[in-house]
Amino acid sequence: MPKAYWVVCYRSIKNPEALAAYAKIAAPAVQAAGGRFLVRGTPAKTYEAGLNQRTVVTEYPSLAAAIAAHDSPGYQEALRVLGDGAERDLRIIEGFE
Repeated sequence: MPKAYWVVCYRSIKNPEALAAYAKIAAPAVQAAGGRFLVRGTPAKTYEAGLNQRTVVTEYPSLAAAIAAHDSPGYQEALRVLGDGAERDLRIIEGFE
């Protein structure tokens, strides 16, 4: 069964305090769902049409686990706390076997 990945790009951060509150709730919810953070931060270098945006990549044991993590009550609470504190793009991508 292939692993799956959340790829989250932060287009803008409007409220750093809301983002910090989100992170305190989101990280334990992600880890409880089997997620493992692989990348968190801004690009060291961008090329082509790359954007200098905060990016987070999280690995999950399966596509079902990645979707369940997003839909879990713990993560949904984190999103509620974040509110409109950041404009983000979250994609769930299935890896190769």
